Amino acid sequence: MRVLIVGASGFVGSALMDAFAGQAIGTYFQHPKPGLLPLDIRDGQEVAKMVAEVRPAWIFVPAAQPHVDWCEDHPEESRDVNVQGPATVARVAHAHGARVLFFSTDYVFDGAAGPYSERAEPSPINVYGEQKLAAEGLVLAANPENLIVRVCGVYGCEWPPKNFVMTLLKRLRSGEEIRVPSDQWGTPTYVRDIARAVRCLVDAAQAGVWHVAAPDFLPRHEFARRVCAVFGLDPTRIQPTPTAALGQRARRPLRGGLQARRLEEFGFSCRDVDAGLQALAVEVQRQGLQ
Repeated sequence: MRVLIVGASGFVGSALMDAFAGQAIGTYFQHPKPGLLPLDIRDGQEVAKMVAEVRPAWIFVPAAQPHVDWCEDHPEESRDVNVQGPATVARVAHAHGARVLFFSTDYVFDGAAGPYSERAEPSPINVYGEQKLAAEGLVLAANPENLIVRVCGVYGCEWPPKNFVMTLLKRLRSGEEIRVPSDQWGTPTYVRDIARAVRCLVDAAQAGVWHVAAPDFLPRHEFARRVCAVFGLDPTRIQPTPTAALGQRARRPLRGGLQARRLEEFGFSCRDVDAGLQALAVEVQRQGLQ
């Protein structure tokens, strides 16, 4: 089974490349990596040419404009990537007999009553969440056999650091004190578990909306303290701060997060926070990023 990973140079895309090894062909947009092919998902002709040449059974779309505040201030530009891009991929895929796996987020919910199951009614409160929800609908409209995987608080080993945990490690090690939201709850999930879950879902030819998330539901500042405990860092440098005092441009779902009971009933469980962070610590040490 050949898979095409759109956005393989990114954080989630790189983990997917590892999980699918020799079966995967990956693309990049702005960040070239050896072995990856250039692709702009906003260009329908370019997408069609790529799919015709690769002839994948599945196309994974972790590619996105993920910067929530930037999306809030640039709704049209971000929509081109977050909505039109995945819709284009889904149309081309269906024409070539391929299925699509699109990555979405708990930001499709308003954060009033999380963690959310797949049956919960989406109600986004920021542009990024609206765009992800719109893309979900278009991907499934192109082919109901496509797959939507919603994730939350994804962390793992990457350099330079962009995800919450790796950024936290870098800043704490430099001696900074860090303000962390005290009222934003979620279900932080290790990226390697997400990639393994995708492998299981695709191998079983699943379709529709699935939540892939770890079982712990906790506020961001408590997650930061767990990071300190695992990596031997000073938790007193974490300053729990209400979201309202952080000056973030876009509204955040305060009690977001995802329930993954459907995935667990299917037979797959993501590691809890402590186990995920321990696995990350081993990976960080192995890569010499201590």
